[in-house]
Amino acid sequence: RAERPVGGEVESLLGSAAGGAGTVSRGGGADHDGGDEGDAAPQRRPRPSRDGFPFMFGSRLNSMRDRPDLADGPVSTPRDLVRRQAKARGLDCVDFNYPQHFDGHWSAEEARDCLEEHGLVAGAVCLRYPPRFARGAMNHPDPEMRREAIEMTMAAADAARVLGCDEVVVWSAYDGYDYPFQVDYDEKWEQLVEAFRECCDAYPDVRWSLEYKPTDENTRYFTVPSTGAAVLLVRDVDRTNFGLTLDVGHMLMSGENPGQSIAMAGRRLFGVQLNDGHTRLAAEDGLVFGSVHPGMALEVMWRLRRVGFAGHFYFDTFPQRTDPVAEAELNVRRARMFWDAAAGLDRGEVERIASEHDAMAALDLVERALSRGGGEGGDR
Repeated sequence: RAERPVGGEVESLLGSAAGGAGTVSRGGGADHDGGDEGDAAPQRRPRPSRDGFPFMFGSRLNSMRDRPDLADGPVSTPRDLVRRQAKARGLDCVDFNYPQHFDGHWSAEEARDCLEEHGLVAGAVCLRYPPRFARGAMNHPDPEMRREAIEMTMAAADAARVLGCDEVVVWSAYDGYDYPFQVDYDEKWEQLVEAFRECCDAYPDVRWSLEYKPTDENTRYFTVPSTGAAVLLVRDVDRTNFGLTLDVGHMLMSGENPGQSIAMAGRRLFGVQLNDGHTRLAAEDGLVFGSVHPGMALEVMWRLRRVGFAGHFYFDTFPQRTDPVAEAELNVRRARMFWDAAAGLDRGEVERIASEHDAMAALDLVERALSRGGGEGGDR
């Protein structure tokens, strides 16, 4: 079993190195290089939006099923959803669920052509394991089912290559347990480590990320239930193309401060999902970004700037009773506003406040930043 870091070793991943070795038998990649590569993950620049904003914007595709009475056409197929989402001003990319948005609908090539038709690109491919994995995906007790889950995960990477993106986000609704003594925690952890190593080595050109969640109606306790546990998993997997996707709502559900969680992930933060929520009874509300916790939203953007985030902004929200196109447009505007407000913060002032633990000055900083709003131009 992998030796796990303890105590002070579980720190920001900004300077960690990758190690280990693996032989690739799938995906056409080269053997994994076990040498010291210095930084935690290969540096890359984010793809800007069409109007020059530093990041592309994407939004939850399934949200386009909401309020069908406001749609100007059907909302039953992925093609319908892409067509409707393309109407939202400010969106640049689409994150597809795999296999949900492909099997029985269209090929990855057809999805790519549809994106081109509507002036969009693929942002990422996100795993959504079917209900037959209700007892676990990479953690299923049956080794044949675990193998099927891993093969499905790598098939998502094949789809990503066709779509022209290099990100695969893994969130499993089923990898966890409900009761004490139900699973062997160490065994489940090692199953995840080995599965992700296999995926990373087979597809070295793909950026694999885990999206953790603390609890869900399908699984009361996940194998990876917090940012701290997710950081530990990144250390154990020990591959430069493995990192994290952090969802603001999931961090709030975990009782975390999202800004601190982003700092913990450092340069291994491959993706971010923006939303907000009241988190009553550990519910995932999926509200408009910054609508409930504006101060935290401002710090999220400040920390994303500090860690050199290079992914895209994805809105994992649930409009349900609201026009999903208008809601997506509002999310874009609010993300831009908070990003610009964070750009206007004085780094020296922020560092002074932190060094003195000055709570009143921190609250005043947030109040002034949000009252100014986002500026135009400059370092956005």
